[in-house]
Amino acid sequence: MKDAGKVIEEMTKYFCGDLKRINHLLKVYALSRTIGQGENLDDDELELLSVTAAVHDIGIKLSEQKYNSSAGKYQEIEGPAEAEKLLVNLGYDKEFVRKVCYLVGHHHTYVNIDSKPYQILVEADFLVNLCEDNASMQAVKTAEEKIFVTNTGKKLLKNMYLTP
Repeated sequence: MKDAGKVIEEMTKYFCGDLKRINHLLKVYALSRTIGQGENLDDDELELLSVTAAVHDIGIKLSEQKYNSSAGKYQEIEGPAEAEKLLVNLGYDKEFVRKVCYLVGHHHTYVNIDSKPYQILVEADFLVNLCEDNASMQAVKTAEEKIFVTNTGKKLLKNMYLTP
């Protein structure tokens, strides 16, 4: 197991000066780990989730440059190749990088979620995005019904948004 701290360090360089993006990745990273630990992920799944959370929005810079948009569909197109470059550079093995790239390339796709790390990444990103987007209470309740599956994610959602 490698230290995701190096990945975070590289991502702060990648997003150099863009505090909004850096803070977003740090929040998604922290919530991903919190949910992953609460859901008893094994060490390999937790490492996959942690590294993916750190790089999940790596495609946003290229999306804005190429498409003049930060829309999720463009992040899913551009993110995997950028994540692969960064992780290979840090010495991650090919199979691990493939798994991270799959998650980066699907983290805005909310159907056919096929693993716990994928589900948890989506939930953590939602928890952060609901706040950053100043989502309405109706949007929070819709996310609760349609997105959240894990007990830990549901508890966090309630604690953050639904408890007076």
